[in-house]
Amino acid sequence: MIDMRNTLRERMSITMAKKSLMRLAWLDAGRPSEDLDALLEGADQPCVVHSESMNAYEIFNELEKTRQGRPAKEGDMAPCDIVVEEGPTEFGPGPIVGEFNAVGIPAKIDRGKVAIQKTTTVVNQGEEISADLGIMLAKLDINPIEIGLILTGVIENDFMFSASDLDLDLDGFRDNVVTATSRSFNLACNVRWFSSATTPALISKASTEAMSVAIEAGVINDLTASMILSQARNRALSLAGRLDSSALDEELQAALGAATQSAEVANSEATSSDGPSKEAPAEVEEEEEEEAEFGGLGDLFG
Repeated sequence: MIDMRNTLRERMSITMAKKSLMRLAWLDAGRPSEDLDALLEGADQPCVVHSESMNAYEIFNELEKTRQGRPAKEGDMAPCDIVVEEGPTEFGPGPIVGEFNAVGIPAKIDRGKVAIQKTTTVVNQGEEISADLGIMLAKLDINPIEIGLILTGVIENDFMFSASDLDLDLDGFRDNVVTATSRSFNLACNVRWFSSATTPALISKASTEAMSVAIEAGVINDLTASMILSQARNRALSLAGRLDSSALDEELQAALGAATQSAEVANSEATSSDGPSKEAPAEVEEEEEEEAEFGGLGDLFG
């Protein structure tokens, strides 16, 4: 408790009081008694936490960090079913085997180590834990008794939140926001919705599509000339590959040999990095412009 107070002192105050005093203050504040009964239900040692700098969700998250387990002592009630899993332990052969079996934990020597023979529920929820069982559970690093400042409810702006209302999956919420943002951007681009976020992507796509149309139409300018010439060269080499070598001059034979050698090197590199692949075609295929597209509406929903 001292460690918890030291950790939380700068952001909140913790006041310990008896339930009767809490009830008098609660009723004096004009709040219904059934709300207090709900907050005190299951509280072993109730206290009041107050903060002027944190909201209800922040208080819940901070107090959740104080939860930790401690070894069970004689007379403690099991907060849940306590299960000992099957498998090896760190203990060597010795009297500890009998100690485990004495408290209902089946153990034996296996390969020079003490091993739990089968998964066993040693105490059911709500049952009392014996002193010997608590000691053996601690040796297995099973600390079933949870301690900490466990929030039962918060009053903020005259409204009461239960602990379950404050237990949010922040990581899941963040992932949902990221997914929703991505799909919204995709949808906006597909319906041509111009905004500060989508305009750069739409202009880039339009530029790519315009370039593709100009190349297919044979429009020659400073931007398309090099690509059209490269396309024409590839078509010439593809045609040359279908002819007999006697019909080719030396320059064309050299160009065709260089293209074939380049294709073989690329295929060899792909084979060494990705494993066996299909044999490369002997002819140089014509390069095709692939139209850039956004992921269609189907991608928006998974």
